[in-house]
Amino acid sequence: MNRQKRRCPYFEMNDRERAYHDREWGTPCRNDRKLFEYLMYEVLQCGLSWDTVLAKRDAFRVAFEKFDFNKIAGYGERDIKRVLAVPGMIRSRRKVEAIIHDAKRFIALREEAGAFSKWLWAFTDGKTIVNPDNAKSDEWTVPARSDLSDKIAAELKSRGFKFLGTITVYAFMQSVGLVNDHVRWCFRYKELSK
Repeated sequence: MNRQKRRCPYFEMNDRERAYHDREWGTPCRNDRKLFEYLMYEVLQCGLSWDTVLAKRDAFRVAFEKFDFNKIAGYGERDIKRVLAVPGMIRSRRKVEAIIHDAKRFIALREEAGAFSKWLWAFTDGKTIVNPDNAKSDEWTVPARSDLSDKIAAELKSRGFKFLGTITVYAFMQSVGLVNDHVRWCFRYKELSK
């Protein structure tokens, strides 16, 4: 492998994970619909591998109408049955109900803050946090949680969100670029540090 395309070791499992790493993971996101989608992937991932979530993303997007939180917030029993019947969908009624519930909470938080993105990025003054261990070492150190994920998870919980504990929130922070956890020799670390 040429040195320019070295990537974080976790994402060397298959082409799907490599593509996610190379194009998405850690890229700062400020679009509320996309933030909701990534947040709900974490809800869906609970108890499953991340590769399973990546493999089922097309089914999730069909089931949840491209994660349109305004539509999802209005889902009723018929919609729950429809979502659960989508081929490739995870068959967890509890997770589907949590996503509907969280869509309502997401809308309320947007109304309070003006935008979910504005609320979220205020925790870091609008800047990506660079994992200091990865910035100074050749070893890849990825924490499962942080003081910031504890704080954001507690804030979400206080607003009634479900399935979003500190570990889940930390994974969300990584996916949307709130934190850069790429190892310093990974080509994406350099791209995202500019």
